[in-house]
Amino acid sequence: MTDPSTTRTGTGPAPAPAPARRGPVVAALMLGMGLAALDGTIVSTAVPQIVGDLGGLAVFSWLFSGYLLAVTVTLPVYGKLSDTFGRKPVLIAGVVLFLLGSLLCAAAWNMASLIAFRVVQGLGGGALQGTVQTIAADLYPLKERPKIQAKLSSVWAASSVAGPAAGGLLAGYADWRWIFLINLPVGLVALWLICRYLVEPERDRAGVRAGAGKTEPRARVRIDWAGALCVFATGVLLLTALVQGGVAWPWISAPSLGLLGGAAVLGAVTVAVERRAAEPIIPGWVWRRRTIAAVNLALGALGLLMVAPTVFLPTYAQAVLGLGPIAAGFVLSAMTLSWPVSAALSNRVYTRIGFRRTAILGISGALLVLLAFPLLPFPGEPWQPALLMLLLGAALGLFQLPLIVGVQSTVPYEERGTTTASVLFCRQVGQSVGAAVFGAVANGVLAARLGDGGDLDALARALDSPDSLPPATTDLLRRAVDAAVDYVFVGAAGAAALALLVLLTLAPRRFPVLREGAGDGD
Repeated sequence: MTDPSTTRTGTGPAPAPAPARRGPVVAALMLGMGLAALDGTIVSTAVPQIVGDLGGLAVFSWLFSGYLLAVTVTLPVYGKLSDTFGRKPVLIAGVVLFLLGSLLCAAAWNMASLIAFRVVQGLGGGALQGTVQTIAADLYPLKERPKIQAKLSSVWAASSVAGPAAGGLLAGYADWRWIFLINLPVGLVALWLICRYLVEPERDRAGVRAGAGKTEPRARVRIDWAGALCVFATGVLLLTALVQGGVAWPWISAPSLGLLGGAAVLGAVTVAVERRAAEPIIPGWVWRRRTIAAVNLALGALGLLMVAPTVFLPTYAQAVLGLGPIAAGFVLSAMTLSWPVSAALSNRVYTRIGFRRTAILGISGALLVLLAFPLLPFPGEPWQPALLMLLLGAALGLFQLPLIVGVQSTVPYEERGTTTASVLFCRQVGQSVGAAVFGAVANGVLAARLGDGGDLDALARALDSPDSLPPATTDLLRRAVDAAVDYVFVGAAGAAALALLVLLTLAPRRFPVLREGAGDGD
């Protein structure tokens, strides 16, 4: 049962919009999240047409890397800005930037211009991802937050299934430029709903709440531009090294070492600048508070482990099981179907046993599922990995949502944007680290098995036409891919174990939830 002793006093949440206005705002949030969620999956299937029209095969991966970099490095900045100026102007700016980037992408004349405009899209995408999650927490009290979070999760689930199909249809039967142009009507509707129905709390206009209904005049806002620039530059160097290392250049090379060294130096400069700033972009309390630090580390580990199913499972399904691209996508979609359902029902668990115990239950289940993957028979049947993904989605729904809802409930309104952004930032960095580490693991296993240093993508392409290869060669290549993906899933299980260790040793037994009519039991 809920333990009232787990709550503490504080400024609490800001007043939510009236219930009558909640529906249009939620619709706007789902549309905004849909823009960000659909973007990556819908572009991926149109790459052949884009390259055929614009050229630039050697650098096309930056269509995704550039967008990812822009989203990740701007998350902390937008989080702080939303706490300083309010959610509405930041979200509006994010939608406008995203739509501007989409329009420019549709008008791109070569690969360099398209990559640059994808970065503009990413600058808007960072505001969309962080601010939408923050507003969702503002709208609903603690007991009701799983409802809106489940809706947002369902947007990601639908996008993962519909995105590749929509991108393929538009690129094949219309023109690849339409995959960017269709963002415009969706974004304009979201923009109108935000402008019309999203009402900022009174405290943002009157001043900072001082307690007991009193307010204090708002001091002149001081923006930490130096800190924002340092955070941005550090993130760009670090993520570029992680994303391109082992792909565009070897890990032990001048570009990799230079980027990582530069990121380390800039990281130290960032810490020094933020310590002196009056209103730092990344405040020190984000890491000094046990609850926030634990959630950041745990969700960073989540980003790390998610690389295994999202990046390597489709290759496994096609190269080992012999499925086509669409069927391989459906194997992965089993996870995206169970995740939002589990997340929606998680409040029935954490209101009884607490945020921490619910997350421990979820990540323990995920750990077992990830360890079970290497035990699948070779080559096996498609339903076997699909069943594991169904179980993995259910486990991760119990893990992620209670942590996000829990950490958002431990901070007042004026700190919620920064807190939410720090959580999402750590998850994004975890994904980048996971892609680099597990990519190196997979290629290392392939090199040991085949002795030619071939990479996973090249083998997957070779196995697209197995009839053109001798049966013995096909079997050898498939077993090599199977072994590589097995090792990746073992590594993902290690990331899950790391998250479990963080929750057991660092996270407090009871989250210090602000008093708002609900608490966190133990």
